[in-house]
Amino acid sequence: MTQPSRMIRRRHVLQLMAGTTGAVVLHACQPQESPDSSESAGSEEGTEGTAAGSLAMSMGSAPWVGQVPLYIAQEKGFFEEEGLDFELSLFGASGDYISAFLGENIDSVAPVSSEAVLMKSQGKDFKIVLVQDNSVGGDGILARNGIESIEDFRGQQIAVDTTGVSYFFLLQVLKEAGLTKDDIEVVNADPAAAAAAFESGNVDIAVSYSPYLQQTDRAIEDGRIIYDSSQMPTAIIDLYLVDTAFIEENPAAVQAFVNAIFKGTQFMTDSPEEALEIGAAELEVTTEELASDLGGVKIPSVEDNLDMLARPDSDTYLVEPLSELAAFLLAEGQIETDPGDIASLIDPQFVEAYQA
Repeated sequence: MTQPSRMIRRRHVLQLMAGTTGAVVLHACQPQESPDSSESAGSEEGTEGTAAGSLAMSMGSAPWVGQVPLYIAQEKGFFEEEGLDFELSLFGASGDYISAFLGENIDSVAPVSSEAVLMKSQGKDFKIVLVQDNSVGGDGILARNGIESIEDFRGQQIAVDTTGVSYFFLLQVLKEAGLTKDDIEVVNADPAAAAAAFESGNVDIAVSYSPYLQQTDRAIEDGRIIYDSSQMPTAIIDLYLVDTAFIEENPAAVQAFVNAIFKGTQFMTDSPEEALEIGAAELEVTTEELASDLGGVKIPSVEDNLDMLARPDSDTYLVEPLSELAAFLLAEGQIETDPGDIASLIDPQFVEAYQA
């Protein structure tokens, strides 16, 4: 197996202990030391005549392929063009940036959907202002050829990271097949180790994600990807969340952020080779590796975001899958407090304003 790149840390840990209150985590961890970890993308004069620094916004995250539009916006000066002094701090694990957000040390975060539900259950007041990406094949389950269906998972050992989004994905897949966690034997292993255990023959089923999922699938003869996230495209969604009080006090800053991200997304279409170079440099992978990883996620367009955030009749409207996820996490004991009305978390105004 290859060594994990920086982007792989994006979903490695989902460790907000059930029942922990925000008061316990007010002392946020410091972001990891990195040459790019706390650079501000808005420290110079904007190219469209708006003085950068008049608006400011901070965000915490860990490196991830779905943030390529953000990295492009930094590199190409799109935040400056929008007059935004944007500061991105990269943390070593999601638990660290979650602590910083709960402790009001940063204005926004870029978590996976299950982390958003966890924070809501902790009482954090935030809004989902933009969808970062959907997993459409980047996450999946490997199984031996003799295992013909998900129903055949009953009684099997399954290697999966029980502290990460892979576990929630597995449980949802099991639920579709009429199974529960009590029907399987879990072997706790991070995504790289789970794939390695499958490749070496130590387990017959493993849950992993890109690039380990595809690498292992190519390396083995007795096995294949039996199920991937393209079959459940709303199961794993990465989001951009902003503190509600910050939105109320700084709506122009949030609008500038959304505008810059959409500029970065458009740049990926207009200049794909340069976009790959920018993203690969930030994530410390090759352009070929990044291109492969991008194949497992969908970077949503403006229309896609409107469907997910502003159109209740859409098949991809987020309220239903997030509400189902919240109920699921509560039933599984991953959270102790019902997060309440999920619809109240969604704020499409900035995407709608960009379209207008």
